[in-house]
Amino acid sequence: MLDSEYDVVVVGAGPGGSATAKRCAELGLKTVMLEKRLSVGSEKRCGEGLSADAVEKLGQKIPRYCIMQDINGALVYAPSGKKITIDFGKTAGYILERKQYDKWLAEEAARAGVKVQAKTSVTGIRKENDFVKGVDAEFESEKFSINSKVVVAADGVESKVARWAGLNTTNKLVNIDSGFQYEMVDIEIEDPHKIILYFGNKYSPRGYLWIFPKGEDKANVGIGIGGAGGYGKTARQFLEEWIGTMPGLKKGSITEVNAGGIPVGGFLDNMVMNGLVIVGDAAHQVNPIHGGGMKEAAIAGKIAGEVIAEGIKAGDVSQKKLSKYNDLWWKERGNHLAKVQKLREVVEKMSDDDFNMLVDALSGEDLVDFTHGSIGKLAKILMKKPKLALLARHLL
Repeated sequence: MLDSEYDVVVVGAGPGGSATAKRCAELGLKTVMLEKRLSVGSEKRCGEGLSADAVEKLGQKIPRYCIMQDINGALVYAPSGKKITIDFGKTAGYILERKQYDKWLAEEAARAGVKVQAKTSVTGIRKENDFVKGVDAEFESEKFSINSKVVVAADGVESKVARWAGLNTTNKLVNIDSGFQYEMVDIEIEDPHKIILYFGNKYSPRGYLWIFPKGEDKANVGIGIGGAGGYGKTARQFLEEWIGTMPGLKKGSITEVNAGGIPVGGFLDNMVMNGLVIVGDAAHQVNPIHGGGMKEAAIAGKIAGEVIAEGIKAGDVSQKKLSKYNDLWWKERGNHLAKVQKLREVVEKMSDDDFNMLVDALSGEDLVDFTHGSIGKLAKILMKKPKLALLARHLL
């Protein structure tokens, strides 16, 4: 079903892979996208939240069947139990059904001219004269090879493609959160149109717990904790202990289980080699504060597709030529996300008492600013408390 020659091979059909492949096809490149899973989008490892601002920036017209719930704000609980309410008074985001959303993205890529094939595992990289020249793959026990001018590694946080090619994408353990999530039904949700976040080191050390509603009595209920370990418990154990304290959740049923690592920092200065580009989680392109990667992957994919097309049309897919992707991504997203990572590192060093003090001084608007990387007010608050002044200086 597949040809043996393509301009571009994209490995992985998540938001980053589909965005890259679609842009390449739109720019006239013969493109194939390979997905190892039996079905694009399944199984998810994601809270499934996407802001309305992100949708607008990406120019996506998401079909209603991909959206489970409109979200108009958030409820944020400090360790003390104090609640901050963020209410935008309008739809500010969505909880998606990733199984449908990712498949829709892949379908849109296919309609743009991309050849998409699921259940196709890439087993190796083809190299010639220090250039990546294609992939070896397998579909239904049939082994084959594809030659290409550029290979895109969009194969997630456990990316093998980049490592096979010889590009070191190793991340520090401190920058990999451990995530565990249940999709639950027949539960009680305080406000089905707001995401609900809980902070506190007792149940979510260096992270937070979440309830992302997918209906009146259905939600993703999950946790992300710091990946350095040393807590004596797994993310799943922390989550289950916390659910046990929440009667409205405890009575519910589990209809899906998701788990995995979440990169929350460690951005790469270089994401290219001769004939190779890395996109999405494989390149650690995730917001370090909330761990969301769909928007970041799609933005990076569009940039990557344009740089790849420029290189192929110029007959030059060397690392030097493709490094324009590094420059553009760092200018558009990397420098901002690096600031967000500094903010995360500061917040992670705070005790529950420190966090409670901080929350007492914040409004819902301030919290929204923080997720966007604004650090001015946080630094001023920390400077007023001698114990935390050194953390403030880390931000400034």
